[in-house]
Amino acid sequence: MKYGLCNLSIVPLRLEAADTSEMVTQVLYGETFKVVEQRKKWSRIRLFFDTYEGWIDNKQFVLIAEEDYHTLNKQKPRLVSDLVGMLTTEENMLLALPLGCNVAAASYLKHISEGTYVSEKQPKAHIVDTALLYLNAPYLWGGKTPFGIDCSGFTQMCYKLNGYKLLRDASQQATQGEPLSFIEESEPGDLAFFDNTEGDITHVGIIMKDNYIIHAHGKVRIDRIDHTGIFNYEQRQHTHKLRVIKRIV
Repeated sequence: MKYGLCNLSIVPLRLEAADTSEMVTQVLYGETFKVVEQRKKWSRIRLFFDTYEGWIDNKQFVLIAEEDYHTLNKQKPRLVSDLVGMLTTEENMLLALPLGCNVAAASYLKHISEGTYVSEKQPKAHIVDTALLYLNAPYLWGGKTPFGIDCSGFTQMCYKLNGYKLLRDASQQATQGEPLSFIEESEPGDLAFFDNTEGDITHVGIIMKDNYIIHAHGKVRIDRIDHTGIFNYEQRQHTHKLRVIKRIV
């Protein structure tokens, strides 16, 4: 088994081993992973944080020893808490890091990081404050940053920045936590899940106070939520059908 570390700011993880293949998620600076299969130009990897798998370009990560892999994963994370952080590489070049990158591995890579970071678990109420940092970020399938993010990437990163672990996809996240019987039982930071006409969970958002929800739909936006689902005030209609509300924390 080989092991890897992302040494670039934002790297696409693809469904197949090709640049034209669908991006299923992104690998951010400092993330570690196992190399499940390696080819000449591409590697299939399994991320440490959420066990998500996909194909990454061999030019966009560095191989590390198994001992270093385990050592790095035992370290307390230092997550960039600014919209954009900066670090200086060994070659004295600047590298911009989006919100949520883990600079705990910077010294291992001989990089010098600058900016503010979060390492400790935060109160649940702080999840909404973090979500507001992503407000107006454009929707991007597979995205995990303020420059492009999807609905489950948004919820995963908001929880991650506060010290809580969520799986990657909305359908996976819906298996976590405890269901609530009524929307009135929810509190800020809980997750609301929505399904399609086939009954598959395809969307997720973060509950706010006073029956509002923040979610990624076109962009990260705030809408109303009721027993039916999400009501888009611009379209004057419900856009997502509520399936379940889960309390993760």
